[in-house]
Amino acid sequence: MGTRRVYACSARSTVSSVHFVIMGCGRVGASLARSLERIGHDVAVVDQDPEAFQRLGSEFTGRRVTGVGFDRDTLTRAGIDEAHALAAVSSGDNSNILTARVARETFGVEHVVARIYDPDRAQIYERLGIPTVATVRWTADQVLRRLLPQGLASEMTDASGRLVIAEVAVDDGWIGEPLTRLEAAAAVRVAYVTRLGEGILPTARTVHQEGDLVHVVIERSRIGEVERILDTPPPQED
Repeated sequence: MGTRRVYACSARSTVSSVHFVIMGCGRVGASLARSLERIGHDVAVVDQDPEAFQRLGSEFTGRRVTGVGFDRDTLTRAGIDEAHALAAVSSGDNSNILTARVARETFGVEHVVARIYDPDRAQIYERLGIPTVATVRWTADQVLRRLLPQGLASEMTDASGRLVIAEVAVDDGWIGEPLTRLEAAAAVRVAYVTRLGEGILPTARTVHQEGDLVHVVIERSRIGEVERILDTPPPQED
């Protein structure tokens, strides 16, 4: 069963700020850092190239640390001793996994995730207890789901509490299928889709793409039922 999140709109959520270290300031690293800061967290970004920090934009107020991500002194300057989590998202498999292991084994950071290009190596590191995300399925949203403390996602409900907007896991068999078919199969309404870090409002012609996060409007009592339907491939058409 996949992970689901439920969001809030009826009341403003409160998020306790924690510290995150992001190694790698490419497109994904910069997007992840901005997202974490936007929801109220303290963020330090590490990269060997100081020019890479330009991707963060002028509004980013977190730490910019120039150095090698798996170097202990560099991580210390980035505040690894106080970090809730670390994401190693540079372009190199070796650098990412070394950084994740140093954070976990030397500094005792419980929540780490490493970006891995080689799927065979990713399986090995998963068995070592280091969560990985293969490049093909990589989005900043997916790493957020692995890093954020449990309970930070809040609820979005109607006034009665009967309806919610929930993110539901969708089986890969739905890739390429119209969202209207997904709606019909599960008897739900797709509220929006997060694609490559951006929210989009679906139309009648929108199809489900790899990496999409699907958020549906649903009766709270049907969440389990809908998850079971969408976590399996679509039925064969006659």
